[in-house]
Amino acid sequence: MIPRTLAVSAALFAALFSTSAFAFPVTVDSCGQPLTFDAAPKRMVVHDINMSKMAFALGLQPEMVGVTGISGWYKTDDVFKKEQGAIPELAPKYPTVENLVAVNADFFFAGWYYGMKPGGDVTPDTLSPHGIKTLVLTESCVHLDKNRPAASMDLLYGDIEKLGTIFGKEAEAKTLVDGWKAQLADIQAKIGDKTGTRVFLFDSGEDKPFTAGKFAIPTAMIAAAGGENIMADMETSWGTTDWETVATRNPQFLVLLDYQDGAGYKKLLDFLKAHPAMKETDAVKNERFVALRYEELTPGPDNVAAIGKIARAMHPEAF
Repeated sequence: MIPRTLAVSAALFAALFSTSAFAFPVTVDSCGQPLTFDAAPKRMVVHDINMSKMAFALGLQPEMVGVTGISGWYKTDDVFKKEQGAIPELAPKYPTVENLVAVNADFFFAGWYYGMKPGGDVTPDTLSPHGIKTLVLTESCVHLDKNRPAASMDLLYGDIEKLGTIFGKEAEAKTLVDGWKAQLADIQAKIGDKTGTRVFLFDSGEDKPFTAGKFAIPTAMIAAAGGENIMADMETSWGTTDWETVATRNPQFLVLLDYQDGAGYKKLLDFLKAHPAMKETDAVKNERFVALRYEELTPGPDNVAAIGKIARAMHPEAF
């Protein structure tokens, strides 16, 4: 029989070793580079609304000392404002090194063209001398490394899992990912064999349309909803193409990016209806579209629900 005091000590010892305090150091991949942490960051800054929502989904607000790139681009809803709470916005658009140093940040979660630009003032290399480690959004890695796999939902799952590892919240990350996968399986069960609808995503641009290519998560989202991104052969994540190419490929369905809570997508649709080539496409003639917000079409917790919206609008008979 084990003495009671010894049994309690053994249980306490086991509990201590099961906590995240003994899980460090940990290493995650950031665009092909190892990023090692001896302890969880305490002063994180997150760029953009989609990445902020990733952090909120894991309950990381206590470790956040700022967000950047929110109010300069988007309208936020009451849910986002409540989750943000008292966390200050350090810059309405792209931050400076000084913005991050001023709050004594030790970690920055951002991406290429999501808060950082290759060769710009704020990069992992310029932040490192200030003791700031940077996790780069996986979807954006293609801007520096063209040898990347085509978009898949792992762009979301993987980054949530990395954040979970960095902050000792692996179990919470796994619960989120498992839940998203279950929701996606339910959507795809309803769709069944309804696949191949030709889809064009219209973000912005009149002379040349800005859209999602091979490496952007909407390409994976459209496929998961039973469609096919007609610009999936565009060798970038987000970029421009030409109207002749889009019209020739005759999309049957549109995903319209709505930056203005209703007014934005209407302007895009009106433009397409007036365009001499696009007004002849099946999608425009039949007004088959879904309007989605920026945070629904960039890697983040809203992606799977957005797949459901695409699927229901594209295949209403299945829901």
